[in-house]
Amino acid sequence: MECSDYKTTTISSLTASLINSSSSFSNIVSATTTSELSPRSILSNTPPSPPPQVILSPCAACKILRRRCVDKCVLAPYFPPTEPLKFTIAHRVFGASNIIKILQELPEEHRADAVNSMVYEANARIRDPIYGCAGAIFQLQKQISELQAEFAKAQAEILNLKCQNSNLLALVCMEVSEYQENSTSLLSSDHINDYGNNTSMCLEDNSVYAAWEPLWT
Repeated sequence: MECSDYKTTTISSLTASLINSSSSFSNIVSATTTSELSPRSILSNTPPSPPPQVILSPCAACKILRRRCVDKCVLAPYFPPTEPLKFTIAHRVFGASNIIKILQELPEEHRADAVNSMVYEANARIRDPIYGCAGAIFQLQKQISELQAEFAKAQAEILNLKCQNSNLLALVCMEVSEYQENSTSLLSSDHINDYGNNTSMCLEDNSVYAAWEPLWT
C-alpha cells in the first residue's frame, strides 16, 4: 500500500511539473509572438520607405501664367524656370494658347526648333513692329547683294590687272627681241667695216710699192 501511494504521489508531482513547464513555454511563446507583432517590431522589420519625391519648381510658362505645372506640361521642356524672359517675349507676341497649339501639332523632335523660331521672330517683332522678322531678312538680303556686287567688282579688277600684266610682259619680250636684233646687226656692220679698212690699207701699200719700183730699176 505504501508503494502504491508513493507511485501515485510521484506521478502526480511529475504531471504537475509537466503542466507548469508547458504553461511557462506557452507564456514564452505568447510573449515572443506578441513582441514580434507589436507596432514597434513591425515598424522596425519593415523595409525603409523611399525618399519623398523632390518637387521641382514650375516652369517659366506656368509660373508667369500663374497656373499649376503638371507632370506632362508641354511648355516645361522648352521654357525652364531659369529662363523666364524667353517665355515672356514669345507670350507677348504669340500668346500662350497659340504656343501650346503649335507645339501640340508638331512632333517632339521639331518642337525645340519651333520654340527657338518663335522666340527669334518675337524678338524681331519687338525691335521692328512693322516688318518684324521680314525686315531682318530684307536687310540680310540687301547685304548679300551688296557683297556680291563688291565681289564681282573685285573679280573684274583682278582680270584687268592680269590683262595689264600680260600686255607688259609682251612689250618687254618685244623690246628684248628688238634689242637683240639691233645688237646682232651692229656687230655684223662692225665686222664689215673692219674688213673694208683692212682691204683699203692693203691697196695703199701696193700703190706705194708701185711708185718706188722704177727707182730701184
